[in-house]
Amino acid sequence: MNALEHQLDYPFKDSLPDAGRAMEVAPGVFWLRMPLPFALDHINLWLLRDEIDGQQGWTVVDCGIASDAIKENWETVFDSVLDGLPVLRVIVTHCHPDHIGLANWICTGGDKQRWDVRLWMTLGEYMQARVMAAGDGGNAGGEGAARHFARHGVTDEESLEKLRNRKSYYSSLVPAIPGQYRRLREADGVTIGGKTWRVVTGYGHSPEHCALHCEETAVLISGDMVLPRISTNVSVFDMEPEGSPLALYLDSLGRYETMPEDTLVLPSHGKPFRGVRTRIGQLRDHHDARLAEVMAACTEKPCSAADIVPIMFRRQLDIHQMTFAMGEALAHLHLLWHAGKLARSENADGVIRFTTA
Repeated sequence: MNALEHQLDYPFKDSLPDAGRAMEVAPGVFWLRMPLPFALDHINLWLLRDEIDGQQGWTVVDCGIASDAIKENWETVFDSVLDGLPVLRVIVTHCHPDHIGLANWICTGGDKQRWDVRLWMTLGEYMQARVMAAGDGGNAGGEGAARHFARHGVTDEESLEKLRNRKSYYSSLVPAIPGQYRRLREADGVTIGGKTWRVVTGYGHSPEHCALHCEETAVLISGDMVLPRISTNVSVFDMEPEGSPLALYLDSLGRYETMPEDTLVLPSHGKPFRGVRTRIGQLRDHHDARLAEVMAACTEKPCSAADIVPIMFRRQLDIHQMTFAMGEALAHLHLLWHAGKLARSENADGVIRFTTA
């Protein structure tokens, strides 16, 4: 545990739910933990006891990627954790594969097709998922991603070829998306288990991320917007090449700063914790420090995003990590560029570089 984590309260200490099992973290709220085949090796998913139109059952929040291991864990959950009751709806916080990957499969009842229920999402996330599932790599790969990162300084052909070959990255992890959904919007109240959970939208990490806050029980399902151990990835990708997602993300954090400090935060990665205001302060400090590093580097010489990556990420990166590192380097450069502190120009080599304005 690092020094910043010592400032947070982890009420369950080192306890983790076993594979295919659930751990109750608040009345009627259960924690599942599923494996991921990435450096970030797990995702937290949530089961909430519920009742819709007189039918007892469960609401699922987030799903995991489409993988045999996660399907097997879910099948165990369906058979041994749900007390013989059905899933009544599936809420997905956002469009990234580890959250929506198995949504269609869970909505239709898993391998045994036990039920057929509705997917709930925000419009921005649902439409982005549909676009990426039908497109060229979903920001993380394909020809568009290769061109995007080449313009920002990735010049070695081996890395570019790896990016081109990832054109089926998103669809391999999200093989199907339900053809219908129910829309969630900012401040909507969703009644789950007799309690009102308020939708808190967030921007920057994804188009219209949906967190859920129950004021009555002081519980926040934060998705990826507030994580305890790592900072949320905020990236500029090919689909919106001049975007400023970091400005959107930092502005969105203000929606959590009014929540009580003793709110139990249920994040998608890491462990449940208390200290939401403290954590947001840490995240703001983190980005302030990264922005200062980026500004200093661009003051010394013109820098591409590829030049910034080793300044912000002082470790070896695989191609998966590199796409997010490049995106995040660009997000910091673009915040300063949009603020008028940096200017950018495309050199004769076709690479965009930033320098002080």
